[in-house]
Amino acid sequence: MTKKLETVKLIAALEKKGRKTKKKLWKDLAERLGSPRRNEAVINVGKINAIAKKQKGKTIIVPGKVLGKGDLEEKVTVVAVEASAEAAKKIAEKGKFILLKDYIEKGETKNTVIVK
Repeated sequence: MTKKLETVKLIAALEKKGRKTKKKLWKDLAERLGSPRRNEAVINVGKINAIAKKQKGKTIIVPGKVLGKGDLEEKVTVVAVEASAEAAKKIAEKGKFILLKDYIEKGETKNTVIVK
């Protein structure tokens, strides 16, 4: 089975950003998105909340999908490939949600945590 065209373009953009900036973060994200779909990260808002409590002030990057189960108590910035409508709404109430394809252009690598 093949990957979606958007995912292939996203992987190519991450690899290009990795070569240009020589930052391991972008290459790591490209590898994770290029792995089989069964290994794709699917994270609930509740788990993001637990991570945000431990990693205060850091941007949480999810190389996969964010789902809406759970509540968000911490102010956090979440970057993901996609999110359910409920998850995006919950994150937007307490913090900020950014799509990974938009975050590549921003190019920040400091204070980031990649969630598996």
